[in-house]
Amino acid sequence: MASVLSYESLVHTVARARTRLQLQVGVVKVLLTTPLWVVNTRLKLQGAKFRNEDIVPTNYKGIIDAFHQIIRDEGISALWNGTVPSLLLVFNLAIQFMFYEGLKWQLLKKQMKLSSLDVFIIGAVAKATATRLTYPMHRVQSILRFGHHRLNPENRTLGNLWNILYLLHERVRRFGILGLYKGLEAKLLQTVLTAALMFLVYEKLTAATFTVVGLKRAHKH
Repeated sequence: MASVLSYESLVHTVARARTRLQLQVGVVKVLLTTPLWVVNTRLKLQGAKFRNEDIVPTNYKGIIDAFHQIIRDEGISALWNGTVPSLLLVFNLAIQFMFYEGLKWQLLKKQMKLSSLDVFIIGAVAKATATRLTYPMHRVQSILRFGHHRLNPENRTLGNLWNILYLLHERVRRFGILGLYKGLEAKLLQTVLTAALMFLVYEKLTAATFTVVGLKRAHKH
């Protein structure tokens, strides 16, 4: 009985600790790498033709020049455009694990053990759910990183993070609610399979580790 309780409590403890660690690492990663993503996004889109007349073209000669122009023309804080949606997207992991653990324990109420297929499916469902819930923030994140977009009718350059709600509203107004999810299919294909495989490997490693230390999973009688 003690080993059973130890196993179940240890599984929950490991899951919670893993989620907290990933959230903390995610926040630090966002704060450190956002300036690089801002410059990267602008350089990739430079020279592209936009049908939206509200977008202002840029002219950077390279990475260093991009940093210089952004700081000179928009202020150093512009290097962190898109930080708020990026931080919100960190919670994609928390949502993903919350749904995964919920689905996992619901299945374990009905059967003694999860098969590899069970783990793969609930991992895929959990990731797909988390991605659907947070995907609109990806759209806002990209626009804020690009930065050179004008607010109408004020005709001011977009760069402040408080404009997240404005961007979401404009997206819905122009394209309907489905406009918030344009490109979702590609994102799901990109992330769901990876997440499902990750959960499968995680469960296998967890089971192997607990076997080594002598803990066993609870069995129904």
